[in-house]
Order: sequence, then C-alpha cells, then structure tokens
Amino acid sequence: MSATDKPSDKPNILLITTDQQRFDALRCSGNPHIFTPHLDGLADRGVMFSRAYADAPVCGPSRASILTGRYHATNAAATGDGWFPVKNQPTLPSLLTGAGYQTKAVGKMHFEPPRKNYGFEHMEILQDYYRYMSKHPHLGVPMDHGVGQNEFVPVFSTVEESNSLTHWTVDRSIDFLETRDASRPFFLWTSFSKPHAPYDVDPRYWELYRDAEVPEPFLGQWSEDPARIPQGFMVPNYRMGNAHRFNKRDIQMMRRAYYACVTQIDYNLGLLFSRMREMRLLDKTWIIFTSDHGDMLGDHHMGGKHTFYEGSCHVPMLLVPPCAHNPGYDKDITHTLAGTSCNSVASMADILPTCLQLAGATPPDNLDGLSLLDIASGSSPRDTLYGNFDNIYMVLEGKWKYHLTTCGGGEQLFNLADDPQEQRDLSEDPSCSEVFRDLRGKAIARFGALGHAGFDKPDLKANDAPKDGAEVRRQGGWPGHHSRQFPVDVLH
Repeated sequence: MSATDKPSDKPNILLITTDQQRFDALRCSGNPHIFTPHLDGLADRGVMFSRAYADAPVCGPSRASILTGRYHATNAAATGDGWFPVKNQPTLPSLLTGAGYQTKAVGKMHFEPPRKNYGFEHMEILQDYYRYMSKHPHLGVPMDHGVGQNEFVPVFSTVEESNSLTHWTVDRSIDFLETRDASRPFFLWTSFSKPHAPYDVDPRYWELYRDAEVPEPFLGQWSEDPARIPQGFMVPNYRMGNAHRFNKRDIQMMRRAYYACVTQIDYNLGLLFSRMREMRLLDKTWIIFTSDHGDMLGDHHMGGKHTFYEGSCHVPMLLVPPCAHNPGYDKDITHTLAGTSCNSVASMADILPTCLQLAGATPPDNLDGLSLLDIASGSSPRDTLYGNFDNIYMVLEGKWKYHLTTCGGGEQLFNLADDPQEQRDLSEDPSCSEVFRDLRGKAIARFGALGHAGFDKPDLKANDAPKDGAEVRRQGGWPGHHSRQFPVDVLH
C-alpha cells in the first residue's frame, strides 16, 4: 500500500436526520411511552442537546440551514431565494469534499432543484427509491393508500417492511459503507423521511403500540378554545391536516402511528450500527443525530409544523464521538461527552461548523452557527436565537420565548423554565412587561432590518388573519397529495 492509499487519520462523520420528529419522541428524552433503544444508545455514548431548535420549522428551510450554517431569515435576505436559500453559498458537502472527504447523501434531501448535488459526490434520493419500486412491481406499490403528505390520520403501509422507504434508506447507506473508497474519510448523510405524515406505519410496528398508553396533548389557558387562539398561529394547521377537528381517540391513534414510525426508524438504525460495528467504523466515526423540525401532534389543537411552539420547533439533537474501545480515540473528549446533557441552545445552523471542526477544515465567514463541541464545553454559548418562517416569528432568550404572528397580529410570551408546555401566556402579565418589551424590541430590530412586512407598524400586523379555518380551506389547503409521478423529492 502506498502512502496515498493509507486510510486517513481524519474521522468519518455520519449525519442522521429524521423528518418531523419532535424533541420528546425519544425514550432518552424522558418519554417512557416510546421504543427507541438504538438512539438511546447514542445518547449513552454522547451529549444530548436538550434545547435544540429549528430556526425555520419546515423541511426545506431547515435543510438549507444545515447546508449553509446560516439561519433561514438571514439566508433568505442575503440570497433572495426565499424557500430554499442556498444560492451561491459554500455548502457543508462541498466544503467537506474539498477537505478530502468522500461525500454521500441517502434519503430525503428536499433540495431545490431535487437533483442538484450542492457538493455531494453522489446522492440517492427518494425519487430513486420510487423509480426502483416502479421497476419491481412484485415488491408492492408504496404510498398506494391516498393519504396526503400533510394529513395526520393513521394509515397502514402498502408495502412490506423490508421494502419500505425507511429500510431502503438504511440499506443504501450500508451499501455505501461497504463500497466506499476506504483511503478517504467519509461524510454520509442518512436522511429518513419519517415520521413526517402520512403516518403510514407497517402493521407489525402498529401492533407494538395498538393498545399502548400515549401522552395527552398539551392545552393551555390560552388554547382551550381554538377560536380564541390568534388565528395567524392556526393558519398552518388549517392548511394541512386540521388537527383541531380531532377528538381524544383520533389523537391517540395519530400519536400511536407516529410513535410506530419513529420506532421503525430506530430498529432499522440497529442494522446500520451493527454493520458499522462489524466494519470497525464506530471506532472512528462521529455521529450527529437530529430532525429538521417537530410535529404538534394535537398540542394546543394543532398538528404539523410552521409555528414556534415547542412541539413544532424543538427537536432532538445528539453528538456522539467514536467508540471508546478505539485505540486512537480522544479519551478526554469521549469521557467528557458520554452520557451528558447540554442545556445551551443549539440550532440546525450548528451542524456545518461542527462537521468542519471535526474535519479540521476552515469554516466560511458570516456563519450563524456555532460548533456543538464549543456549545457543549460552554466556550461558545448562544445568548439569543431568532426564528422565522412565513409570517410567524420567535425570539428565544434564556428561559423566555416570544412568539409573534404578523398575520392578523398576535403576540405571546412563555417562561419555559416554569412552563415547558407553554400553557400560560404571559404577554399581558404586568410582572413580565419588561421582558416582553425587551424581546418585542429585539424582534422589531432584527426582522425590521431584514425587511419583513409589519415590523414598521405599532401592532406588528402585516395583513388580516382569516376569520376561521373554513375561510382558509375555501382559499385552498395543502394536504400534500402527490401521485408517484410528481417530480419533486417529497414523497414520504
């Protein structure tokens, strides 16, 4: 073997993302009602960021933040490319490819356009799975049930588990590990499309939860009656699955199907981790696990995403160093991180600088993200996180969260330390008026400078809100119906 053929001493990096997995959909996060043994095992070996947030809790914008290390609002203002702002910027895979990494993407990327590789040497995306299945009809027809991508009702999968998209994502990831160029370190992004709706669960996983106890949705004094919620916050729910129409049994079934989708991912990850262990790759691979955003799952009469309530924007995030039995591992880092929890705020934008630090590569200028290693060590705490998608905004600072919609106007203030389920809106509490004015002023300064509508008005109102869900539905909802011929990487 020549010197150029020797394996690199740089670590491998495995980024695992799920789609629409809320922060508490893990056993290791304190939820005793869900089975996630392999992700719990990652938490035992690494650090859990208990306050990780999506600054734009929607699929494409979050993935743009992962790619660029910049917040959605910052990116959109800089590039003028609103929904997927990546234009003319260095990306995580391009930077790692330039640093000598073999780079591969498997699963849901949701790039725009779908086949643009943004620096990856090779990609296998959801379209490839559906093309493969269409050529092998004896394996079954996936998504042959008619339930849309934003409908929250439970439904059974129309293919066997071994032919599912979840299993395919792991299978293709393993294939890459077995056939890669072993003289180069790798960056592999394994990206699952679940538990994003439709919750079309395999019947065998449904059986695990069929009679299981699941948590009740959170309701607050401000959200008991959906009609009294500022309607700008309700518009995303009206456009998609209309979870406000669900009764108690509906929500239980929805949550069971959702949990089953998470467990299916976890059990399939067991196959990936087992193969990595056999190949001695866990000894030299850093693993990052997170999700692009969460799912309200009936909390406050809402489903899906888009808002900055905890269920929607608070996500799981784990950073896991190489296994401790590797003779060359960094004992200080591994022992310091193993089984720990970090309460500093983390974000999607932090993934790029973290990976570059692990790879020994130089980060680009003007990043919003911070290295998760530095956040975990306390050397780079984040004081304030700003969030925005469409006309909904957030300022998160310490224990306080300010929530705003400029669609019809509506402001809220929550103390997450005392009220982690956001059941008490303190925006009109005299004892919190100073905090409210401070965070409101920061939102005006931040988003006003970026040119967002409504921030030049005293009531922070850009346009009128709909009167109710019926008005939104008359204008056209978005249940996410697609045929299998739709040429966009969105079928879940």
